[in-house]
Amino acid sequence: MADRMPLLDIGKLRARVDELRAHKGPPPWSDTLVMTDDIQAFIICHLPGHLNDTHYHLHDEWWIVLQGEIDWYIEDEPGPIHARAGDFVLGPKNRWHHLEPVGTEPTIRVAINARGEFHRYDRPGCKPLPSAA
Repeated sequence: MADRMPLLDIGKLRARVDELRAHKGPPPWSDTLVMTDDIQAFIICHLPGHLNDTHYHLHDEWWIVLQGEIDWYIEDEPGPIHARAGDFVLGPKNRWHHLEPVGTEPTIRVAINARGEFHRYDRPGCKPLPSAA
């Protein structure tokens, strides 16, 4: 898989959500927003009902909801954390989580974590989504 060029980098220090939305078209889509020596950030657009896998990270991850509504399910929390545009959500390290876009419009979120962090599945409660055959 080829590396994606980040949208923000030296020489391009600003990007606009509306321009990206127009360029990418209808969901689902994602893009690399920032990739530095220390952090990585991705912008992700999904339709309501588009679930992600249940996984955890060795570093904290956090999100900013830019559009729509999303329910986050995080290990040891009594129920989903319902977030909507303008909200921030923290996924503590070593706790599994997954999310579900809800509501009636596409969701856009920014996911931020440590550089090189990836989805991990090697503990109880974690489950990758079935691969598309």
